[in-house]
Amino acid sequence: MAEYLSPGVYVEEFDSGPTPMQGVGTSTAGFIGVAERGPVVGSPVLVTGPADFTRKFGGYLHENEFGQYRFLAHAVNHFFANGGSRAFIMRVAPPDAKISKAVTKKGKENVLDITAKDPGAWGNSVVITFEEVTNNKTQILEDLGDGKYRFKNATGFNPGDVAVLKGGKEDQFGVVANVTGDIVTFAAKFSGNVVDTALLPKTTISTCAVNITVDYSGEVEKYSSVTFNAAAPSFIEKIMSQSSILNVKAQPIDTAVSPMDVIKQVFEGKGEKITITLSGGSNGSAASLTDADFIGKDEGPGSRTGIQSFVDNTDVSIMAIPGIVSPNVQLSLVAHCESLGSRFAVLDVPMTAKTVVDIMKHRDIVDSDYCAMYHPWLQVFDPLDKKDTFIPPSGSIMGIFARSDNSRGVHKAPANEVVANCTGLFVNYSVGEQDLLNPKGVNLIRKFPGAGIRVWGARTASSKPLWKYVNVRRLFIYLEESIKANTNWVVFEPNDENLWARVRRTVELFLESVWRSGALVGGSPAEAFFVDIGPNTMSKDDIDNGRMICVIGVAPVKPAEFVIFKITQKTGESE
Repeated sequence: MAEYLSPGVYVEEFDSGPTPMQGVGTSTAGFIGVAERGPVVGSPVLVTGPADFTRKFGGYLHENEFGQYRFLAHAVNHFFANGGSRAFIMRVAPPDAKISKAVTKKGKENVLDITAKDPGAWGNSVVITFEEVTNNKTQILEDLGDGKYRFKNATGFNPGDVAVLKGGKEDQFGVVANVTGDIVTFAAKFSGNVVDTALLPKTTISTCAVNITVDYSGEVEKYSSVTFNAAAPSFIEKIMSQSSILNVKAQPIDTAVSPMDVIKQVFEGKGEKITITLSGGSNGSAASLTDADFIGKDEGPGSRTGIQSFVDNTDVSIMAIPGIVSPNVQLSLVAHCESLGSRFAVLDVPMTAKTVVDIMKHRDIVDSDYCAMYHPWLQVFDPLDKKDTFIPPSGSIMGIFARSDNSRGVHKAPANEVVANCTGLFVNYSVGEQDLLNPKGVNLIRKFPGAGIRVWGARTASSKPLWKYVNVRRLFIYLEESIKANTNWVVFEPNDENLWARVRRTVELFLESVWRSGALVGGSPAEAFFVDIGPNTMSKDDIDNGRMICVIGVAPVKPAEFVIFKITQKTGESE
Protein backbone atom coordinates (compact mmCIF):
# COMPACT_ATOMS: atom_id res chain seq x y z
CA MET A 1 0.00 0.00 0.00
CA ALA A 2 1.25 3.50 -0.86
CA GLU A 3 2.24 5.92 1.87
CA TYR A 4 0.15 9.10 2.28
CA LEU A 5 2.17 11.63 4.30
CA SER A 6 0.58 14.94 3.41
CA PRO A 7 -2.93 16.16 2.58
CA GLY A 8 -3.97 15.85 -1.03
CA VAL A 9 -5.66 13.71 -3.69
CA TYR A 10 -3.88 10.50 -4.64
CA VAL A 11 -4.41 8.12 -7.54
CA GLU A 12 -3.30 4.50 -7.15
CA GLU A 13 -3.39 1.89 -9.94
CA PHE A 14 -3.98 -1.77 -9.17
CA ASP A 15 -4.81 -4.99 -11.04
CA SER A 16 -8.07 -6.64 -10.08
CA GLY A 17 -9.27 -8.38 -13.22
CA PRO A 18 -8.03 -11.36 -15.18
CA THR A 19 -4.66 -11.20 -16.90
CA PRO A 20 -4.88 -11.75 -20.69
CA MET A 21 -3.34 -15.02 -21.87
CA GLN A 22 -1.68 -15.76 -25.18
CA GLY A 23 -1.21 -19.29 -26.46
CA VAL A 24 2.31 -20.61 -26.95
CA GLY A 25 3.64 -21.66 -30.33
CA THR A 26 3.14 -25.24 -31.48
CA SER A 27 4.90 -25.45 -34.83
CA THR A 28 8.56 -24.63 -34.17
CA ALA A 29 10.65 -27.69 -35.01
CA GLY A 30 13.89 -29.02 -33.57
CA PHE A 31 16.27 -31.06 -35.76
CA ILE A 32 19.41 -32.99 -34.88
CA GLY A 33 21.69 -34.45 -37.54
CA VAL A 34 24.89 -34.45 -39.55
CA ALA A 35 25.57 -31.33 -41.62
CA GLU A 36 28.38 -29.94 -43.76
CA ARG A 37 29.14 -27.14 -41.32
CA GLY A 38 27.73 -25.38 -38.25
CA PRO A 39 28.26 -25.52 -34.47
CA VAL A 40 28.36 -28.91 -32.77
CA VAL A 41 28.44 -27.59 -29.19
CA GLY A 42 26.24 -25.02 -27.50
CA SER A 43 22.69 -24.00 -28.34
CA PRO A 44 20.61 -24.98 -31.37
CA VAL A 45 20.61 -22.42 -34.18
CA LEU A 46 17.42 -20.88 -35.57
CA VAL A 47 16.82 -21.14 -39.32
CA THR A 48 13.83 -19.61 -41.09
CA GLY A 49 14.06 -21.14 -44.54
CA PRO A 50 16.07 -23.42 -46.84
CA ALA A 51 18.45 -20.62 -47.89
CA ASP A 52 19.05 -19.73 -44.24
CA PHE A 53 19.86 -23.38 -43.49
CA THR A 54 22.32 -23.53 -46.38
CA ARG A 55 24.09 -20.37 -45.20
CA LYS A 56 24.49 -21.70 -41.67
CA PHE A 57 24.83 -25.46 -42.15
CA GLY A 58 25.80 -26.07 -45.76
CA GLY A 59 24.12 -28.14 -48.44
CA TYR A 60 23.24 -31.75 -49.11
CA LEU A 61 25.64 -34.58 -48.27
CA HIS A 62 26.76 -37.33 -50.65
CA GLU A 63 25.23 -40.75 -50.14
CA ASN A 64 28.56 -42.51 -50.64
CA GLU A 65 30.17 -40.39 -47.90
CA PHE A 66 27.54 -40.30 -45.15
CA GLY A 67 24.99 -42.97 -46.12
CA GLN A 68 22.26 -43.25 -43.47
CA TYR A 69 23.44 -40.06 -41.75
CA ARG A 70 22.97 -37.68 -44.69
CA PHE A 71 19.29 -36.80 -44.32
CA LEU A 72 19.28 -33.62 -42.20
CA ALA A 73 19.43 -31.20 -45.14
CA HIS A 74 16.70 -33.11 -46.98
CA ALA A 75 14.47 -33.22 -43.90
CA VAL A 76 14.84 -29.51 -43.14
CA ASN A 77 14.14 -28.51 -46.73
CA HIS A 78 11.02 -30.71 -46.82
CA PHE A 79 9.92 -29.29 -43.47
CA PHE A 80 9.79 -25.84 -45.05
CA ALA A 81 8.29 -27.17 -48.29
CA ASN A 82 5.40 -28.70 -46.35
CA GLY A 83 4.48 -25.61 -44.36
CA GLY A 84 7.09 -25.15 -41.63
CA SER A 85 8.45 -21.67 -40.97
CA ARG A 86 10.86 -21.94 -38.00
CA ALA A 87 13.33 -24.63 -36.99
CA PHE A 88 16.22 -24.92 -34.55
CA ILE A 89 19.13 -27.05 -35.74
CA MET A 90 21.82 -28.87 -33.77
CA ARG A 91 24.60 -30.31 -35.86
CA VAL A 92 26.31 -33.60 -35.15
CA ALA A 93 29.81 -34.19 -36.59
CA PRO A 94 31.82 -37.42 -36.71
CA PRO A 95 34.31 -37.57 -33.82
CA ASP A 96 37.21 -37.86 -36.28
CA ALA A 97 36.24 -34.71 -38.21
CA LYS A 98 38.99 -32.08 -38.16
CA ILE A 99 38.98 -28.29 -38.09
CA SER A 100 40.77 -26.31 -40.82
CA LYS A 101 43.45 -23.88 -39.68
CA ALA A 102 45.92 -21.34 -40.98
CA VAL A 103 49.45 -22.69 -41.25
CA THR A 104 51.89 -20.46 -39.34
CA LYS A 105 55.64 -20.21 -39.15
CA LYS A 106 57.06 -22.52 -36.52
CA GLY A 107 57.23 -20.77 -33.17
CA LYS A 108 54.57 -18.23 -34.14
CA GLU A 109 51.49 -20.35 -33.34
CA ASN A 110 50.67 -18.42 -30.18
CA VAL A 111 50.95 -15.01 -31.83
CA LEU A 112 47.98 -15.56 -34.14
CA ASP A 113 45.91 -18.75 -34.20
CA ILE A 114 43.20 -18.82 -36.87
CA THR A 115 40.89 -21.81 -37.32
CA ALA A 116 37.57 -22.51 -38.98
CA LYS A 117 34.58 -22.03 -36.70
CA ASP A 118 33.57 -25.68 -36.84
CA PRO A 119 34.98 -29.01 -38.02
CA GLY A 120 34.65 -30.13 -41.62
CA ALA A 121 36.31 -29.97 -45.02
CA TRP A 122 34.28 -26.84 -45.75
CA GLY A 123 36.93 -24.82 -43.91
CA ASN A 124 39.55 -25.68 -46.55
CA SER A 125 37.74 -23.25 -48.85
CA VAL A 126 38.16 -20.28 -46.51
CA VAL A 127 40.43 -17.57 -47.95
CA ILE A 128 41.75 -14.74 -45.78
CA THR A 129 43.31 -11.55 -47.15
CA PHE A 130 45.35 -9.13 -45.01
CA GLU A 131 46.03 -5.65 -46.36
CA GLU A 132 48.15 -2.94 -44.73
CA VAL A 133 46.37 0.32 -43.93
CA THR A 134 47.14 3.57 -42.09
CA ASN A 135 44.56 5.86 -40.51
CA ASN A 136 44.20 9.21 -38.75
CA LYS A 137 46.96 10.88 -40.76
CA THR A 138 48.12 14.12 -39.13
CA GLN A 139 51.29 16.16 -38.42
CA ILE A 140 53.39 16.95 -35.38
CA LEU A 141 53.37 20.64 -34.56
CA GLU A 142 55.74 20.63 -31.56
CA ASP A 143 58.32 18.34 -29.93
CA LEU A 144 57.83 18.67 -26.15
CA GLY A 145 60.71 16.32 -25.29
CA ASP A 146 60.89 12.87 -23.68
CA GLY A 147 58.72 11.33 -26.42
CA LYS A 148 55.93 13.85 -25.91
CA TYR A 149 54.52 15.64 -28.97
CA ARG A 150 51.75 18.08 -29.77
CA PHE A 151 49.70 16.88 -32.73
CA LYS A 152 47.61 18.95 -35.07
CA ASN A 153 44.79 16.43 -34.39
CA ALA A 154 45.20 13.45 -32.06
CA THR A 155 41.74 12.00 -32.71
CA GLY A 156 41.99 8.24 -33.36
CA PHE A 157 45.27 7.76 -31.47
CA ASN A 158 44.83 5.50 -28.43
CA PRO A 159 47.24 4.10 -25.84
CA GLY A 160 48.77 0.90 -27.15
CA ASP A 161 48.39 1.81 -30.83
CA VAL A 162 51.38 1.50 -33.13
CA ALA A 163 51.99 4.67 -35.15
CA VAL A 164 54.21 5.17 -38.19
CA LEU A 165 56.13 8.40 -38.87
CA LYS A 166 56.72 8.97 -42.59
CA GLY A 167 58.80 11.61 -44.33
CA GLY A 168 62.32 10.91 -43.17
CA LYS A 169 64.95 8.66 -44.74
CA GLU A 170 63.00 5.66 -43.49
CA ASP A 171 59.74 5.04 -41.70
CA GLN A 172 59.80 5.05 -37.88
CA PHE A 173 57.37 3.14 -35.65
CA GLY A 174 56.34 3.95 -32.11
CA VAL A 175 53.87 2.77 -29.46
CA VAL A 176 51.44 5.35 -28.04
CA ALA A 177 51.73 5.48 -24.23
CA ASN A 178 49.28 8.27 -23.41
CA VAL A 179 46.93 10.73 -25.09
CA THR A 180 45.77 13.97 -23.43
CA GLY A 181 43.94 16.28 -25.77
CA ASP A 182 46.30 16.77 -28.71
CA ILE A 183 49.38 15.86 -26.65
CA VAL A 184 50.56 12.32 -27.47
CA THR A 185 53.28 10.56 -25.50
CA PHE A 186 55.18 7.61 -27.00
CA ALA A 187 57.05 4.85 -25.20
CA ALA A 188 60.24 6.05 -26.92
CA LYS A 189 60.98 9.25 -28.79
CA PHE A 190 61.47 9.42 -32.55
CA SER A 191 64.89 10.30 -33.96
CA GLY A 192 65.58 13.40 -36.01
CA ASN A 193 63.35 16.37 -36.68
CA VAL A 194 59.71 15.24 -36.65
CA VAL A 195 58.02 18.65 -36.55
CA ASP A 196 56.36 19.85 -39.75
CA THR A 197 54.01 22.84 -39.54
CA ALA A 198 53.63 23.34 -43.28
CA LEU A 199 50.19 23.60 -44.86
CA LEU A 200 51.12 20.56 -46.98
CA PRO A 201 53.44 18.65 -44.63
CA LYS A 202 56.05 16.20 -45.88
CA THR A 203 56.41 14.54 -42.47
CA THR A 204 53.22 12.90 -41.21
CA ILE A 205 52.21 10.39 -38.57
CA SER A 206 49.40 7.79 -38.75
CA THR A 207 48.10 4.78 -36.83
CA CYS A 208 48.95 1.36 -38.27
CA ALA A 209 46.28 -1.27 -38.86
CA VAL A 210 45.22 -4.11 -41.15
CA ASN A 211 42.09 -4.65 -43.20
CA ILE A 212 40.98 -8.29 -43.19
CA THR A 213 38.68 -9.97 -45.69
CA VAL A 214 37.35 -13.48 -45.04
CA ASP A 215 35.77 -15.29 -48.00
CA TYR A 216 34.02 -18.65 -47.83
CA SER A 217 32.46 -19.61 -51.17
CA GLY A 218 31.12 -16.11 -51.71
CA GLU A 219 30.17 -15.52 -48.09
CA VAL A 220 32.32 -12.50 -47.29
CA GLU A 221 33.18 -10.87 -43.98
CA LYS A 222 35.20 -7.63 -43.80
CA TYR A 223 37.00 -6.22 -40.78
CA SER A 224 38.53 -2.75 -41.06
CA SER A 225 41.49 -1.26 -39.18
CA VAL A 226 42.34 -4.31 -37.06
CA THR A 227 45.27 -4.10 -34.60
CA PHE A 228 47.14 -6.12 -31.98
CA ASN A 229 46.39 -3.52 -29.30
CA ALA A 230 44.52 -5.51 -26.62
CA ALA A 231 43.20 -2.34 -24.96
CA ALA A 232 41.53 -1.08 -28.12
CA PRO A 233 38.16 -2.07 -29.62
CA SER A 234 40.09 -2.85 -32.81
CA PHE A 235 42.04 -5.72 -31.20
CA ILE A 236 41.98 -8.55 -33.74
CA GLU A 237 40.67 -11.19 -31.32
CA LYS A 238 37.95 -8.88 -30.06
CA ILE A 239 36.75 -7.56 -33.39
CA MET A 240 36.73 -10.96 -35.11
CA SER A 241 34.83 -12.71 -32.33
CA GLN A 242 31.70 -11.83 -34.29
CA SER A 243 32.80 -13.95 -37.26
CA SER A 244 30.55 -16.83 -38.25
CA ILE A 245 33.39 -18.40 -40.24
CA LEU A 246 36.53 -18.18 -38.06
CA ASN A 247 37.80 -18.50 -34.52
CA VAL A 248 40.73 -16.17 -33.84
CA LYS A 249 43.09 -16.09 -30.87
CA ALA A 250 45.86 -13.51 -30.73
CA GLN A 251 48.70 -12.47 -28.48
CA PRO A 252 48.73 -8.71 -27.78
CA ILE A 253 51.76 -6.92 -29.24
CA ASP A 254 53.08 -3.90 -27.32
CA THR A 255 56.27 -3.30 -29.29
CA ALA A 256 56.89 -0.85 -32.11
CA VAL A 257 56.01 -3.32 -34.88
CA SER A 258 53.17 -2.63 -37.30
CA PRO A 259 50.28 -5.15 -37.34
CA MET A 260 51.09 -6.02 -40.96
CA ASP A 261 54.69 -6.80 -40.07
CA VAL A 262 53.42 -9.14 -37.34
CA ILE A 263 51.24 -10.93 -39.88
CA LYS A 264 54.14 -11.17 -42.33
CA GLN A 265 56.23 -12.84 -39.62
CA VAL A 266 53.44 -15.25 -38.65
CA PHE A 267 52.65 -16.37 -42.20
CA GLU A 268 56.04 -15.72 -43.81
CA GLY A 269 54.52 -13.32 -46.34
CA LYS A 270 55.77 -10.31 -48.24
CA GLY A 271 54.24 -7.14 -49.66
CA GLU A 272 51.37 -4.90 -48.60
CA LYS A 273 48.78 -7.66 -49.14
CA ILE A 274 48.92 -11.30 -48.04
CA THR A 275 46.41 -14.03 -48.90
CA ILE A 276 46.22 -17.37 -47.11
CA THR A 277 43.90 -20.39 -47.33
CA LEU A 278 42.93 -22.59 -44.42
CA SER A 279 43.77 -26.27 -44.68
CA GLY A 280 43.69 -29.57 -42.82
CA GLY A 281 39.93 -29.80 -42.29
CA SER A 282 38.07 -33.05 -42.88
CA ASN A 283 34.49 -34.27 -42.64
CA GLY A 284 35.46 -37.40 -40.74
CA SER A 285 33.94 -40.79 -41.43
CA ALA A 286 30.40 -42.00 -40.99
CA ALA A 287 31.83 -45.16 -39.43
CA SER A 288 33.05 -43.15 -36.44
CA LEU A 289 29.55 -41.93 -35.56
CA THR A 290 27.77 -43.65 -32.66
CA ASP A 291 24.46 -43.31 -30.86
CA ALA A 292 26.23 -41.27 -28.19
CA ASP A 293 26.95 -38.49 -30.70
CA PHE A 294 23.22 -37.95 -31.31
CA ILE A 295 22.17 -38.44 -27.67
CA GLY A 296 24.80 -35.88 -26.71
CA LYS A 297 26.30 -34.70 -23.45
CA ASP A 298 25.15 -32.16 -20.89
CA GLU A 299 28.22 -30.39 -19.57
CA GLY A 300 26.39 -27.23 -18.60
CA PRO A 301 25.16 -24.15 -20.46
CA GLY A 302 27.11 -23.52 -23.65
CA SER A 303 28.68 -26.99 -23.55
CA ARG A 304 25.77 -29.25 -24.49
CA THR A 305 25.60 -31.45 -27.59
CA GLY A 306 23.04 -33.57 -29.43
CA ILE A 307 19.62 -33.96 -27.84
CA GLN A 308 20.90 -32.40 -24.62
CA SER A 309 21.48 -29.06 -26.38
CA PHE A 310 17.70 -28.52 -26.50
CA VAL A 311 17.28 -28.60 -22.70
CA ASP A 312 17.13 -24.82 -22.33
CA ASN A 313 15.28 -24.13 -25.58
CA THR A 314 11.75 -22.96 -24.84
CA ASP A 315 10.58 -22.47 -28.45
CA VAL A 316 10.69 -25.97 -29.91
CA SER A 317 7.50 -28.03 -29.70
CA ILE A 318 8.15 -30.84 -32.22
CA MET A 319 11.42 -32.74 -32.70
CA ALA A 320 13.06 -35.27 -34.99
CA ILE A 321 16.43 -36.86 -35.73
CA PRO A 322 15.84 -37.64 -39.41
CA GLY A 323 16.79 -41.13 -40.53
CA ILE A 324 18.30 -42.17 -37.21
CA VAL A 325 16.29 -45.26 -36.26
CA SER A 326 18.55 -46.62 -33.53
CA PRO A 327 16.38 -47.62 -30.52
CA ASN A 328 18.87 -45.96 -28.17
CA VAL A 329 18.61 -42.61 -29.93
CA GLN A 330 14.86 -42.70 -30.45
CA LEU A 331 14.17 -43.69 -26.84
CA SER A 332 16.45 -40.88 -25.66
CA LEU A 333 14.56 -38.37 -27.78
CA VAL A 334 11.20 -39.60 -26.46
CA ALA A 335 12.48 -39.48 -22.87
CA HIS A 336 13.63 -35.91 -23.49
CA CYS A 337 10.15 -34.92 -24.71
CA GLU A 338 8.44 -36.70 -21.82
CA SER A 339 10.67 -35.19 -19.16
CA LEU A 340 10.07 -31.64 -20.42
CA GLY A 341 6.41 -32.30 -21.15
CA SER A 342 6.42 -29.49 -23.70
CA ARG A 343 7.32 -31.17 -26.99
CA PHE A 344 6.44 -34.09 -29.24
CA ALA A 345 8.80 -36.42 -31.11
CA VAL A 346 8.30 -37.61 -34.69
CA LEU A 347 10.04 -40.95 -35.25
CA ASP A 348 11.10 -42.72 -38.44
CA VAL A 349 10.90 -46.45 -39.06
CA PRO A 350 13.85 -48.21 -40.80
CA MET A 351 13.48 -47.81 -44.56
CA THR A 352 13.93 -51.52 -45.17
CA ALA A 353 11.14 -52.50 -42.77
CA LYS A 354 8.56 -53.54 -45.39
CA THR A 355 6.40 -56.19 -43.80
CA VAL A 356 3.96 -55.70 -40.94
CA VAL A 357 6.13 -57.97 -38.79
CA ASP A 358 9.28 -55.94 -39.46
CA ILE A 359 7.49 -52.66 -38.82
CA MET A 360 5.96 -53.88 -35.57
CA LYS A 361 9.34 -55.12 -34.40
CA HIS A 362 10.52 -51.50 -34.47
CA ARG A 363 7.22 -50.06 -33.27
CA ASP A 364 7.35 -52.14 -30.09
CA ILE A 365 10.53 -50.44 -28.82
CA VAL A 366 8.54 -47.51 -27.43
CA ASP A 367 5.30 -46.88 -25.56
CA SER A 368 4.71 -43.16 -25.18
CA ASP A 369 2.07 -40.56 -25.97
CA TYR A 370 4.82 -37.98 -26.56
CA CYS A 371 5.80 -39.46 -29.92
CA ALA A 372 4.41 -40.89 -33.15
CA MET A 373 5.88 -43.12 -35.86
CA TYR A 374 5.45 -42.58 -39.60
CA HIS A 375 6.21 -44.89 -42.53
CA PRO A 376 7.22 -45.51 -45.35
CA TRP A 377 10.09 -43.37 -46.63
CA LEU A 378 9.46 -40.77 -49.32
CA GLN A 379 10.79 -40.66 -52.86
CA VAL A 380 12.24 -37.23 -53.67
CA PHE A 381 14.75 -35.69 -56.05
CA ASP A 382 18.29 -35.29 -54.74
CA PRO A 383 19.76 -32.04 -56.21
CA LEU A 384 23.30 -33.08 -55.26
CA ASP A 385 23.42 -36.52 -56.84
CA LYS A 386 20.94 -35.51 -59.58
CA LYS A 387 18.68 -38.53 -59.10
CA ASP A 388 15.68 -39.72 -57.14
CA THR A 389 16.33 -40.99 -53.65
CA PHE A 390 14.37 -42.01 -50.56
CA ILE A 391 14.35 -39.90 -47.42
CA PRO A 392 12.82 -40.43 -43.97
CA PRO A 393 9.38 -38.80 -43.59
CA SER A 394 9.93 -37.08 -40.22
CA GLY A 395 10.93 -33.68 -41.65
CA SER A 396 7.95 -33.57 -44.02
CA ILE A 397 5.60 -34.70 -41.25
CA MET A 398 6.73 -31.88 -38.94
CA GLY A 399 6.14 -29.43 -41.79
CA ILE A 400 2.62 -30.83 -42.14
CA PHE A 401 2.13 -30.44 -38.37
CA ALA A 402 3.04 -26.77 -38.75
CA ARG A 403 0.82 -26.32 -41.79
CA SER A 404 -2.17 -27.93 -40.07
CA ASP A 405 -1.58 -25.96 -36.84
CA ASN A 406 -1.47 -22.66 -38.69
CA SER A 407 -4.45 -23.30 -40.97
CA ARG A 408 -6.77 -25.21 -38.62
CA GLY A 409 -5.24 -25.33 -35.14
CA VAL A 410 -3.29 -27.79 -33.03
CA HIS A 411 -6.53 -29.61 -32.15
CA LYS A 412 -6.93 -30.71 -35.79
CA ALA A 413 -5.45 -34.16 -36.45
CA PRO A 414 -2.52 -33.64 -38.89
CA ALA A 415 -3.83 -36.37 -41.20
CA ASN A 416 -5.43 -36.57 -44.64
CA GLU A 417 -2.81 -33.99 -45.60
CA VAL A 418 -0.89 -33.99 -48.89
CA VAL A 419 2.88 -34.52 -48.68
CA ALA A 420 4.50 -31.86 -50.87
CA ASN A 421 7.56 -32.40 -53.10
CA CYS A 422 7.16 -36.17 -52.92
CA THR A 423 6.94 -38.30 -56.08
CA GLY A 424 6.54 -41.76 -54.60
CA LEU A 425 6.88 -44.11 -51.65
CA PHE A 426 9.38 -46.83 -50.84
CA VAL A 427 6.45 -49.20 -50.25
CA ASN A 428 2.78 -48.80 -51.18
CA TYR A 429 0.70 -50.30 -48.39
CA SER A 430 -2.82 -51.67 -48.74
CA VAL A 431 -5.91 -51.10 -46.61
CA GLY A 432 -5.46 -54.56 -45.11
CA GLU A 433 -1.95 -53.77 -43.94
CA GLN A 434 -3.08 -50.46 -42.51
CA ASP A 435 -5.87 -52.26 -40.64
CA LEU A 436 -3.12 -54.08 -38.74
CA LEU A 437 -0.70 -51.17 -38.27
CA ASN A 438 -2.98 -48.23 -37.50
CA PRO A 439 -4.43 -49.60 -34.23
CA LYS A 440 -0.87 -50.32 -33.09
CA GLY A 441 0.18 -46.71 -33.54
CA VAL A 442 2.01 -46.75 -36.88
CA ASN A 443 0.88 -43.91 -39.13
CA LEU A 444 1.12 -44.85 -42.77
CA ILE A 445 1.68 -42.50 -45.69
CA ARG A 446 -0.29 -43.73 -48.65
CA LYS A 447 -0.75 -42.94 -52.33
CA PHE A 448 -4.32 -42.49 -53.58
CA PRO A 449 -5.29 -42.28 -57.27
CA GLY A 450 -6.22 -38.73 -58.09
CA ALA A 451 -5.56 -37.54 -54.51
CA GLY A 452 -1.78 -37.71 -54.31
CA ILE A 453 0.39 -38.92 -51.45
CA ARG A 454 -1.20 -38.28 -48.06
CA VAL A 455 -0.61 -38.82 -44.36
CA TRP A 456 -3.20 -41.41 -43.43
CA GLY A 457 -2.93 -41.73 -39.67
CA ALA A 458 -2.73 -39.67 -36.48
CA ARG A 459 -1.94 -42.11 -33.70
CA THR A 460 0.65 -41.75 -30.96
CA ALA A 461 2.94 -44.63 -30.02
CA SER A 462 1.02 -45.12 -26.77
CA SER A 463 -0.89 -48.09 -25.39
CA LYS A 464 -3.13 -45.75 -23.38
CA PRO A 465 -6.51 -45.32 -25.10
CA LEU A 466 -6.91 -41.84 -23.65
CA TRP A 467 -3.78 -40.59 -25.41
CA LYS A 468 -3.93 -42.50 -28.68
CA TYR A 469 -4.37 -39.44 -30.90
CA VAL A 470 -1.55 -37.10 -31.88
CA ASN A 471 -3.80 -34.04 -31.86
CA VAL A 472 -5.09 -34.75 -28.34
CA ARG A 473 -1.60 -35.03 -26.84
CA ARG A 474 -0.38 -31.96 -28.71
CA LEU A 475 -3.49 -29.99 -27.70
CA PHE A 476 -2.78 -30.75 -24.05
CA ILE A 477 0.86 -29.75 -24.45
CA TYR A 478 -0.40 -26.47 -25.91
CA LEU A 479 -2.87 -25.90 -23.07
CA GLU A 480 -0.47 -26.81 -20.28
CA GLU A 481 2.41 -24.75 -21.65
CA SER A 482 0.17 -21.76 -22.39
CA ILE A 483 -1.27 -21.75 -18.87
CA LYS A 484 2.14 -22.18 -17.24
CA ALA A 485 3.73 -19.47 -19.38
CA ASN A 486 0.95 -16.98 -18.68
CA THR A 487 0.56 -17.46 -14.93
CA ASN A 488 4.06 -16.61 -13.77
CA TRP A 489 2.61 -13.39 -12.35
CA VAL A 490 1.03 -15.55 -9.61
CA VAL A 491 4.39 -16.31 -8.00
CA PHE A 492 4.82 -14.54 -4.63
CA GLU A 493 1.27 -13.11 -4.73
CA PRO A 494 -0.82 -13.49 -1.52
CA ASN A 495 -2.42 -16.93 -1.76
CA ASP A 496 -5.99 -15.88 -0.92
CA GLU A 497 -9.50 -15.70 -2.37
CA ASN A 498 -8.70 -12.61 -4.44
CA LEU A 499 -5.83 -14.40 -6.19
CA TRP A 500 -7.91 -17.53 -6.73
CA ALA A 501 -10.69 -15.53 -8.36
CA ARG A 502 -8.26 -13.77 -10.71
CA VAL A 503 -6.55 -17.02 -11.69
CA ARG A 504 -9.88 -18.78 -12.25
CA ARG A 505 -11.17 -16.02 -14.49
CA THR A 506 -7.88 -15.76 -16.39
CA VAL A 507 -7.85 -19.49 -17.19
CA GLU A 508 -11.58 -19.56 -17.97
CA LEU A 509 -11.24 -16.75 -20.52
CA PHE A 510 -8.34 -18.55 -22.20
CA LEU A 511 -10.17 -21.90 -22.32
CA GLU A 512 -13.28 -20.21 -23.64
CA SER A 513 -11.27 -18.87 -26.58
CA VAL A 514 -9.90 -22.38 -27.13
CA TRP A 515 -13.45 -23.78 -27.07
CA ARG A 516 -14.64 -21.17 -29.56
CA SER A 517 -11.81 -22.17 -31.91
CA GLY A 518 -13.31 -25.67 -32.07
CA ALA A 519 -10.67 -27.45 -30.03
CA LEU A 520 -13.06 -28.56 -27.27
CA VAL A 521 -16.41 -30.35 -27.49
CA GLY A 522 -19.60 -29.16 -25.86
CA GLY A 523 -22.41 -26.77 -26.65
CA SER A 524 -21.28 -24.34 -23.97
CA PRO A 525 -18.12 -23.49 -22.03
CA ALA A 526 -19.51 -25.38 -19.03
CA GLU A 527 -19.69 -28.57 -21.11
CA ALA A 528 -16.21 -28.03 -22.58
CA PHE A 529 -14.13 -27.30 -19.49
CA PHE A 530 -14.05 -26.52 -15.79
CA VAL A 531 -11.64 -24.59 -13.57
CA ASP A 532 -11.57 -25.25 -9.83
CA ILE A 533 -9.34 -23.41 -7.40
CA GLY A 534 -9.75 -22.89 -3.68
CA PRO A 535 -10.43 -25.06 -0.59
CA ASN A 536 -11.44 -27.98 -2.82
CA THR A 537 -8.01 -28.08 -4.48
CA MET A 538 -5.67 -26.97 -1.69
CA SER A 539 -5.17 -28.10 1.88
CA LYS A 540 -3.97 -25.80 4.64
CA ASP A 541 -0.57 -27.46 4.32
CA ASP A 542 -0.47 -26.51 0.62
CA ILE A 543 -1.24 -22.89 1.44
CA ASP A 544 1.22 -22.80 4.35
CA ASN A 545 3.94 -24.08 2.02
CA GLY A 546 3.24 -21.57 -0.75
CA ARG A 547 1.47 -23.92 -3.16
CA MET A 548 -1.44 -22.67 -5.25
CA ILE A 549 -3.16 -25.60 -7.01
CA CYS A 550 -5.64 -25.09 -9.82
CA VAL A 551 -7.49 -28.14 -11.17
CA ILE A 552 -8.53 -27.84 -14.80
CA GLY A 553 -10.63 -30.24 -16.85
CA VAL A 554 -11.12 -30.03 -20.60
CA ALA A 555 -12.98 -32.16 -23.13
CA PRO A 556 -10.83 -32.41 -26.25
CA VAL A 557 -12.48 -32.87 -29.60
CA LYS A 558 -11.42 -36.52 -29.62
CA PRO A 559 -12.07 -38.38 -27.38
CA ALA A 560 -15.07 -36.54 -25.94
CA GLU A 561 -14.30 -37.02 -22.27
CA PHE A 562 -12.67 -35.05 -19.49
CA VAL A 563 -8.95 -35.44 -18.93
CA ILE A 564 -7.76 -33.98 -15.63
CA PHE A 565 -4.39 -32.36 -14.99
CA LYS A 566 -3.09 -29.99 -12.35
CA ILE A 567 -1.26 -26.72 -12.73
CA THR A 568 0.78 -25.73 -9.66
CA GLN A 569 2.45 -22.38 -9.13
CA LYS A 570 4.39 -21.53 -5.98
CA THR A 571 3.11 -18.20 -4.65
CA GLY A 572 5.76 -17.80 -1.96
CA GLU A 573 8.52 -19.55 -0.14
CA SER A 574 7.62 -21.58 2.93
CA GLU A 575 8.97 -20.54 6.29
